[in-house]
Amino acid sequence: MSRFLISVFDYILPRFCVSCKCLLQADKKIVCGSCFVSIKHADDTLISDGFKRKFEKEEVVSAFQSLYIFEKDKELQHVIHALKYNKRFLIGVYLGNLMGKFLDAKIYQWNIDYIIPVPLHKSKMLERGYNQSYFIAKGLSHHLKLPVSSRIIKRIRYTETQTTLNKKEREENMKNAFRVISPKKINGKNILLIDDVITTGATVTECGKVLLKKGAAKVFAASAGLVE
Repeated sequence: MSRFLISVFDYILPRFCVSCKCLLQADKKIVCGSCFVSIKHADDTLISDGFKRKFEKEEVVSAFQSLYIFEKDKELQHVIHALKYNKRFLIGVYLGNLMGKFLDAKIYQWNIDYIIPVPLHKSKMLERGYNQSYFIAKGLSHHLKLPVSSRIIKRIRYTETQTTLNKKEREENMKNAFRVISPKKINGKNILLIDDVITTGATVTECGKVLLKKGAAKVFAASAGLVE
C-alpha cells in the first residue's frame, strides 16, 4: 500500500503508537520512531550470558536468540501487553518479521525444520482467543520461509501465571505441562520454539524436554524479548 493511501486511511481512522499513544506517521507501524529507537537490542554478550544462566545446565536448548531486552514499564512491555491482552495479534506478525530481519543469519545456522510456538492451555486460548506466540512465529516464518506448526505439541496442564515466580518455582510450575501429539513429524528434526518473552527459560526448557524425548534431533529457541 502506498504512503499516500496510508495517509488517507490515517486521516479517516488515525493510528496511534501502542506505547506512547501519539499519532503514527504513514511510514511507521505499531510504534512511533521515538519509541522504536528506545527499545534496546539484545547484543551477543547478553545472549551468551543469558544462555549460560537460563539453558546451559539443563542441556535441552542448544542455542537461543532474542531480539530485544524486555524492561518493565518500558516500550517493549507496552507492545507485548497490547499483543497479549488487547487483541492486537498483528503486532505478533510485526515482531516476528523484525526477528527475521535481524536474526535470520543466526537462525539459518541452526538448520531448522519446524517453527513451533509455545502453546497455550485450551482454557487460556478460550479466554484470549489466540496464541500470541503463534503470530510471532508466523511473522518469522514469512521472513525465513520455514513451516510453522501449532499441532505438534500441546499444553495439557493449566499453570498459574509465572509473573511473580522465581526460576525454581517456574520450573516446578511447568513440570508435565506439555505433551507431543505428533511425534512422527519431529523425529530427527531440528525444532525452533518461539515465545514472546523469555524470562527464566523454564517454559521453553520444559517444551524442549518433551520434544527431545519424542525424537527431535535438537531444540532451539527465539523470542521477541529477553529479561536480563
